Amino acid sequence: MTFEEYAFARTSALVRLARLLTGDEHRAEDLVQDVLAKAYARWGRISRTDRPDAYVRRMLVNAHHSWWRQRSSREISVAAVIDRASATDEAAGIAERDALWRLVCDLPTRQRTVIVLRYYEDLDDTMIAEILDCSTGTVRTHARRALTALRKRQEAPAPARTGGF
Repeated sequence: MTFEEYAFARTSALVRLARLLTGDEHRAEDLVQDVLAKAYARWGRISRTDRPDAYVRRMLVNAHHSWWRQRSSREISVAAVIDRASATDEAAGIAERDALWRLVCDLPTRQRTVIVLRYYEDLDDTMIAEILDCSTGTVRTHARRALTALRKRQEAPAPARTGGF
């Protein structure tokens, strides 16, 4: 398979993975573009591996972790965002998924990565361990801790809003 064929077939899946890892569509597209540029330069070696897709996914996860470590690239958080009411009412399922996704975004990077690879990319523990360069036990530990944290946060009562809109 040529690089062009691979990029054409897998770019949308890689952008989806990156968007789930970063939580930002634009950052995800930039991340995939950077990773594909690096993969293009090494494609001769990557294409000879047993699973080039796993290799590129690992490159993507590593690039995300490298970006996250750089203090200069961190976004500045704001105390509150004022949401404006829309003309249409959103479905309860969408609101629930959004609330759950916000909880996932609050997880530590490695735990969020394991959750994304397991439940959004539908990968098994062995493949996740290969991508993250760790043991399957470590993957299971991160998943268990992440799910425990999500359950606790989901069960916790929402903080009371005071003032504002």
